[in-house]
Amino acid sequence: MVSSEQRRRQLAREKYERQMQRRVETRRKARKRNTLIGAAAAVLVVGIAGSAWALSASDDGPAKDSAAAPTPTAAATPVKGCTTPAPGSPNGKQFKTEPAMTVDTKASYTMALDTSCGKITIALDAAKAPHTVNSFAFLSNEKYFDHTKCHRLTTEGIYVLQCGDPTGTGSGGPGYQFADENLTGATYPAGTVAMANAGPGTNGSQFFLVYKDTQLPPSYTPFGKVTGGLDVLQNIAAGGVQGGGGDGAPVADMVLNSVTTTKG
Repeated sequence: MVSSEQRRRQLAREKYERQMQRRVETRRKARKRNTLIGAAAAVLVVGIAGSAWALSASDDGPAKDSAAAPTPTAAATPVKGCTTPAPGSPNGKQFKTEPAMTVDTKASYTMALDTSCGKITIALDAAKAPHTVNSFAFLSNEKYFDHTKCHRLTTEGIYVLQCGDPTGTGSGGPGYQFADENLTGATYPAGTVAMANAGPGTNGSQFFLVYKDTQLPPSYTPFGKVTGGLDVLQNIAAGGVQGGGGDGAPVADMVLNSVTTTKG
């Protein structure tokens, strides 16, 4: 028999996914309007590749100028353990196609997130998610993630912190998309690092870090495991969401000061 608490969590997840679907449709329509306006004004409209899933954003990004990317600032309400982000802004680079494969699927890779709230290390799974790991190695080498903000925290129904969008809006990406990987039997226990998306085959740069065991359908490519700094994520979660509630921008101003991916 399903307990009342399990039922409550199920209803929360279902409500959340309905809300996210409506958000996707609203932003899709907004993008079509923006595209027409941008064309008339000779403004380049950049499509997003890695928006989010029901965890995050629209499947198409608005017109944007990398020079206008938000500059990280200190949190209005400080969270213990967080400091003022390193000075700088996201470079907002865009790429036409997925990078050529260069990762060694038999090797180990580590991604290090040096954040304004502490360091997080992630063991990447190049054997099971080679295209995903290859993309992260490429983007981190391009300094794409540096100075980007982790823009979304969810504390009800699912337990994740989402990052990887240089615009900080949940609708940004690197300009390319790539296919899903490693979905068969995928689960999302605490420490999982997985891709956010807007549907099958729409991976780009946005990803989420699971800070507490979470039940999700196997639709989001798991490509790594937190090996150090899970307490950093849990501290962000404890700080809560701006304005209260269970989903939105975290109170903690967590910025990725730098991201590196190394082999071995």
